[in-house]
Amino acid sequence: MSEPTERPPKTSTSLRFALLLTAASGFLDAYTYISRGGVFANAQTGNVILLGVDLSEQRWHSALAHLWPILAFIVGVAIANWLKSERALDRIDHPIRWAMLGQVIVLAAVGFVPSHVPNAVVTIPIAFVAAIQIGLFRIVGDLAFIAIATTGNLMRFTESGYAVFVEKKRESRRAMGIYAAIITAFAGGAAVGAVATEQLGVTAAWIPAALLAATLALFYVDDRQAR
Repeated sequence: MSEPTERPPKTSTSLRFALLLTAASGFLDAYTYISRGGVFANAQTGNVILLGVDLSEQRWHSALAHLWPILAFIVGVAIANWLKSERALDRIDHPIRWAMLGQVIVLAAVGFVPSHVPNAVVTIPIAFVAAIQIGLFRIVGDLAFIAIATTGNLMRFTESGYAVFVEKKRESRRAMGIYAAIITAFAGGAAVGAVATEQLGVTAAWIPAALLAATLALFYVDDRQAR
C-alpha cells in the first residue's frame, strides 16, 4: 500500500499567498506616498502620531484628515473578525474569498480616481483594505507575519538569524528564509510601486489589484489540485 501524500498547506497560509499579499502592500505604500500627498495608507502609526500633533496644535480640519483612515482601519479589522467567525460561515460560502474579491474591486476603483480628487477618497478605502488583510492573514505556515508593514517581519528575521548563527539552531533556518522572502517581497513591491506610479500615475493601483486577484485565483487552483 502506498503512503498517503502530504496534504498541501491551506491556501491563505501558504508562502506564495503571503508573498503576493506582501508585495501588493509594499506597492500600495509607495503608490499612496508618491501619488497621494506623502501618505502611507496601510499602517496607521503615522496617522495616529499626526492626529495627536494636529490636536495639540488645534488644527481640527487636518486632524480629521488623519482620523478618517484610522476609523476605516478599525471598521476593516472588525469586519475581518466577523468574516472569520462561525456567523459568517453560516451566511456566506467562502467568506475569505469574497473578502479578497472586495479588495480587488476597491483597488480597481481607486485606479479610476483622478489625482485632483481629495486624497481621503483614496487613502480611506486603502486603509480599509489594509485592515482586512491584517485581520484575516497573519500566518504563513506556522509563523506569524504582517503583510502591510515590515517592522515585525524584520524583528522576527533577526531573531531567527540570531538563533541560527549564535545559538546554532538549525531548525530556525526555515523561519529565517521565510521572513527574508517576505521582507524582500515588501521591498520589491515598494520599488515596483514607485516606478509604476511615476510612469502610470493613479492607474498604477490596478497592479496591486491584479496581485490580489492572483491570490484569489490560488484558492481555485488549490481546489482543483485537491480533487
